[in-house]
Amino acid sequence: MVWRRETYVVLSDRGERYRRAWIPEDPHRVLILIHGYGEHAGRYDEMAMYFARRGFAVHAYDQVGHGRTPGPRGHVDRFDRLPEEAVRFAELVRLDHPGLSTTLLGHSMGGLVVAATAALLRPEVDRFVLSASLLRLGQGGLGETARLFAARCLSTLAPRIGLSVGLDPVGLSRDPDVVRRYREDPFVKDRMTARFAAGLNRLVQQVGVSAERVERPMMVLHGGDDPISAVQGSRDFYAGLAKPVRDQSCLRVYPGLRHEIFNEPERAQVWQDVLSWIGD
Repeated sequence: MVWRRETYVVLSDRGERYRRAWIPEDPHRVLILIHGYGEHAGRYDEMAMYFARRGFAVHAYDQVGHGRTPGPRGHVDRFDRLPEEAVRFAELVRLDHPGLSTTLLGHSMGGLVVAATAALLRPEVDRFVLSASLLRLGQGGLGETARLFAARCLSTLAPRIGLSVGLDPVGLSRDPDVVRRYREDPFVKDRMTARFAAGLNRLVQQVGVSAERVERPMMVLHGGDDPISAVQGSRDFYAGLAKPVRDQSCLRVYPGLRHEIFNEPERAQVWQDVLSWIGD
């Protein structure tokens, strides 16, 4: 039996965040999911149930500017709030499950947030998992350089002006049903403000040179055919881990898989890989 719970949680002085939990009868581990740009925690229900049925208490929330969390879409007063709130959420979850091993997992922009927490804030969690993380700026996808440069210029003059990233949902997955559901999802929004985009840009640059500060084991995952987030960013970040941490970590690039490796036709194998690395 797995209980699904929905509520709200206060993670900072800027209001409530919508949260979800998938709790088995007798959890023996904890998994915290941090979603990506423009999406929300509800898109991880299938994956969360997979882990919950295997004894994990799974927790997630809609980050500021996303999903069912109140407030303007794609906007934050300062981008550092995202990793700070991830750390606070992990603290609250650990209070619910004292003594249980905790893994913090982030996808895409959420992977950037998790990488930032691991390298810069060092929360009390045991392991980290990064999926298709935005760790490198370039042409196309979430790291499109010209768009982010324009946002940096606008951030002070017009911080709430909206920018469409223009992501092609076909780049998410080879599963057409995943693409269809993404397009039809009322809580998916392809919009970020200039302030949000400029903060994202700064954090990518800061985290990209901070890998050696990570102190806990890390699993770095990426689809080999990801057109949205550059796979080289994951390779570089893994290579930058300090050797004692890298010896306990792993890098896995899946040939042929696109951006959302947890939503590809091979997703059950990817989930199993994560489960085996965490320790089932």
